[in-house]
This record gives sequence, structure tokens and C-alpha cells, in this order.
Amino acid sequence: MKKLLIVCGLLFSIITFAQAQNAGHKKMESPEARAKMSAERLSKKLSLNKDQAKRIEDIYLEESMAMAQEHKEGMGDKEAKKAEMMKIHSEADAKISAELTEPQKQKYEAWKMEKKEHMKKGGKKMSPKTTP
Repeated sequence: MKKLLIVCGLLFSIITFAQAQNAGHKKMESPEARAKMSAERLSKKLSLNKDQAKRIEDIYLEESMAMAQEHKEGMGDKEAKKAEMMKIHSEADAKISAELTEPQKQKYEAWKMEKKEHMKKGGKKMSPKTTP
């Protein structure tokens, strides 16, 4: 009986440990879902109109698809891959800026700087209460 309890306890511990390992890994969202989420976040931050929001969602979708393609192409040279992803992001950023009015551009630039500072401090995600 004692051995059975020990085996059950050990089995329970192993299962719990395995579950905890998977809890930290978030499932990769589809490019469409990432684009929609990013566009909604930016729309709230910058008070975009419906046309702007749709065009920006299309830009984010294009960026997400390109990034997903980069991920699929394999590991290869990490520096080259990073440079290509930065290029894709910069191009999308320029397209987004072109869609914004001057006041929105100022808020967008301030928000980007805030995100950059947050990431330098080791933060993963910005709080929803953070505004540009």
C-alpha cells in the first residue's frame, strides 16, 4: 500500500511538472489574428477612423505574413534573419506612418519610444493602461 501511494505521488508530481513546463509557452497566433489585434490596439491608442484602421490592419497582415514566412524558412544565419525581420518591420512602420495625421504621428512616435524603453528594461508586454 505504501509503495502504491509513493508511485501515485511520484506520478502526480511528474504530471504537474510537465503541465507547468507547457504553461509558459503561448500558442503562436495566426498572422490574421496578430494583425487584427495589433490594428485594434493602435486604433485605440491613436483614435483611428474606420478607413485608417482597415488600411493599418492590412499593413499589419502583410507584415505578419512576411514574418511568418521568415520563421518557416528555417533557422539559418540568425543575424541575416534578424536583419530581414527588422527590414520587414521598418517597411510596415513607414507604411503605418504614411496613413496617420500629424497629431497621430506624434502619438505613434511617442508610443514607439515608450515601447522601446520598456523593452530595454526587460519588460515583455506593456500594460494596457499605458497610453502614448
